[in-house]
Amino acid sequence: MARTVNHANRTIRREAFVDAAQRLIVSKGYEQMSVQDVLDALDASRGAFYHYFDSKVALLEAVIDRMVVEATAKVERTLADPDVSALAKLSRLLTDIADYKNERQDLVRGFLQVWLSDDNVLVRDKLRRLTVARLTPLLAPIVRQGCAEGTFSVSSPDETARVLVSLLQGLNELASELFLIRQAGTITLDEVEHTVSAYLEAFERILGVAAGSLPRQQHTLREWFG
Repeated sequence: MARTVNHANRTIRREAFVDAAQRLIVSKGYEQMSVQDVLDALDASRGAFYHYFDSKVALLEAVIDRMVVEATAKVERTLADPDVSALAKLSRLLTDIADYKNERQDLVRGFLQVWLSDDNVLVRDKLRRLTVARLTPLLAPIVRQGCAEGTFSVSSPDETARVLVSLLQGLNELASELFLIRQAGTITLDEVEHTVSAYLEAFERILGVAAGSLPRQQHTLREWFG
């Protein structure tokens, strides 16, 4: 008789590996973390690990998958509210993503050095694709709503949403670089704020809204770069 797979238990066990990796990234950093560290944290065998993941990079991808889902889950409830304007929803989305990073600073900081490494080009590409797949369906209804309300002025809402996601990705990757540069003391907080503001101004121009319509996240910038 074929063995019956308990999918619930399998999911729980897989998530335990992701939990352990996330804790180790915070405490040691990804590059310093080894597969053996994960096994020791769970008192697990290598066979158990490779049952779920074929490499350390695959485990990292699972952590990233979780982060992307968690970062956008909160805002989904706001987006479903018909009484909230499109501009308010967009502002909330940007704020919630920033808040997610603020609440998990140790985890995000644990990624920064490895994130910019040439050895992780494939992982960064996976995150880009995940972000597009996750954020575009959230942004497109906002842009369509904004056009219907007369707040946004774009000819192709769905395509514009994809452009905005690409802009957000560019800002996120640049922010990682700026953080490390700021740590080295070769850039000022004012220069960081000016750079981030330029991206948000581009966002506003694409949508056809007044300058300053979107939150500048100055508190978040000071939290990370001050």
